[in-house]
Amino acid sequence: MLLGLCGSLRADSLNKKLMREAARLYGGPFEEANLRLPLYDGDLEDQDGVPAAVSALSDQIKSAEAVLVVTPEYNQSFSGVLKNALDWVSRTKGGPWRDKPVALMSAAAGRAGGARAAYALRLAMTPFRPHLLAGPEILVAGAQNEFDETGTLTNDRYIAQLTELMDDLKAAATD
Repeated sequence: MLLGLCGSLRADSLNKKLMREAARLYGGPFEEANLRLPLYDGDLEDQDGVPAAVSALSDQIKSAEAVLVVTPEYNQSFSGVLKNALDWVSRTKGGPWRDKPVALMSAAAGRAGGARAAYALRLAMTPFRPHLLAGPEILVAGAQNEFDETGTLTNDRYIAQLTELMDDLKAAATD
């Protein structure tokens, strides 16, 4: 099963469209993770332990064959929603990210396609020791113009790059 984590909670977000297109190209079973988690709070953790929703997310990551992590660029970095999820999962036992094949990508309205967010996300993921695929980098620039009304990616160059990345992710998942 392929798991998708999207740093945007909006139902019609460009990054969710990108994540779903990647999953379609990957093929096979796909689940979208729920990142509507409480804000990380050490006092809350001390009082009540790790929330059930966080444990469920950690278990999903651990059991997935591969993971997509997709983020918008907010203020030159990745989203707080995604940072919060990473912080919470880091508090769970068992190292769910360890050696997990992971593809990072971003869609943004700007010309750089979320490059700063993707770079910051790569840095934030490194301590978890996943198998981060190096490329091709998927940074969809002017993303509001790259999907049709059904959410399908329409740019042949992005489709080719995304297909290559999903083929590489699938190969990494079966190694």
